[in-house]
Amino acid sequence: MRYWAAAKAAAGTAEEPYAAATLAEALDAARTAHAANPEFARVLLRCSFLVDGDPVGTRDHQAVPLAEGGTVEVLPPFAGG
Repeated sequence: MRYWAAAKAAAGTAEEPYAAATLAEALDAARTAHAANPEFARVLLRCSFLVDGDPVGTRDHQAVPLAEGGTVEVLPPFAGG
């Protein structure tokens, strides 16, 4: 998982591995791993996600499969261009 902007700050790292079959499982594991920082879970609520370069959009995170060795980008809202 690659964290950007506020997600990176809340996680305290730019990236970390995941072991999950779906985006929902990966996010649950990340919330558990960063439970000591409640801001992390709050930031995730506002984030958009890319899985292997494809936007997740409004799809149910349980229905978004993750490939072994794939990439999840965690993108909080940000201003600018």
